[in-house]
Amino acid sequence: MSARGAVAAVLVVSVAGSLLAGMAGGLLRVGVATTSADWVGRAALAHAALMLCGFMGTVIAIERAVAAKRRFAWSVPLLSGAAGVLLLQGADGLAGTLLALAGLAFLAVNLQLLQRQRAPHTVLLLAGAGAWCAGNLLFAAGAGPAAVLPWWFAFLVMTVAAERLEMTRLMRRRPAAQPLLVIVLALLLLGAALSAAWPAGGGVLFGAALLALAGWLFTFDIARRTVRAQGLPRYMAVCLLAGYAWLAAGGLAWAATALGAPARDLALHGLGLGFLFSMVFGHAPVILPAIARVKLLFGRFFYLPLAALHASLLLRLAGGLFDFEARRAGAVCNALALALFALTLAASALAWRRRHPA
Repeated sequence: MSARGAVAAVLVVSVAGSLLAGMAGGLLRVGVATTSADWVGRAALAHAALMLCGFMGTVIAIERAVAAKRRFAWSVPLLSGAAGVLLLQGADGLAGTLLALAGLAFLAVNLQLLQRQRAPHTVLLLAGAGAWCAGNLLFAAGAGPAAVLPWWFAFLVMTVAAERLEMTRLMRRRPAAQPLLVIVLALLLLGAALSAAWPAGGGVLFGAALLALAGWLFTFDIARRTVRAQGLPRYMAVCLLAGYAWLAAGGLAWAATALGAPARDLALHGLGLGFLFSMVFGHAPVILPAIARVKLLFGRFFYLPLAALHASLLLRLAGGLFDFEARRAGAVCNALALALFALTLAASALAWRRRHPA
């Protein structure tokens, strides 16, 4: 096996491992199943780190490494992927160190990309990388979720916002669009920074910024137009617009949680599953062929896991407010929706190969 093939194999195993372990740990947290396996208990404790860093952070780092076209850039996903594996081994200290190194290296990669292409969206990508670095450094220092999670979510949210800002160049951009986005994201970072020392004020500001960002995306994103198209563009637009609705709900819930309301599950999973995984579902048919060189045959069957994801979230986050069993059932269906999406991608790849055997 070549060095490139070995790196690819390691990354596939670490990304898939973080996702599957994160899902198992999440199910254990809502009491779906009990097990004596030590790694599942560790996955439950490290659920956020596995999903937000081991899985999503590594996937984004892979995408950025492909764009950077530098060997050094591949150190980032290797470090964050290894951190996910170490968390399952109980080596939290070493995992935190690797995540801190990954964050610092990711800053360097994004700085290089900014030097190559000086544009508003690359500036925002660099700022998002700074948020991930801050969260990883705090995690390595032993800070609690109240301090770390806002930075991790800020990184992922700002990455999406930067990419959507880049897409607005395909349509006539209103003069106020870019300054408004910068203000909203600056408030988001301020809310993340304040959350450790002033949880109520920082949390309310962070949630309000998320809500404002959802408003910006609904107003300025090209998805409002492409949803009237056909095929893959329409599917992507549906994923995006549904995700923006969850972003708004998550922002409201984040602010409410900071004020003492019992809305933590909606805040975390409205963002983590409703918003971020909607982005994953929407962009995977485009990003996967670009990164993994796997051709996909798009069809209406892609809507099935998307519908399952949002229906299961409604069951979990709306029904779960009044009935813990509904929350538990919704969590199981969340996992099934993600599994269905993975099967959809595999079936789509096989369908392409059958149609194009050469």
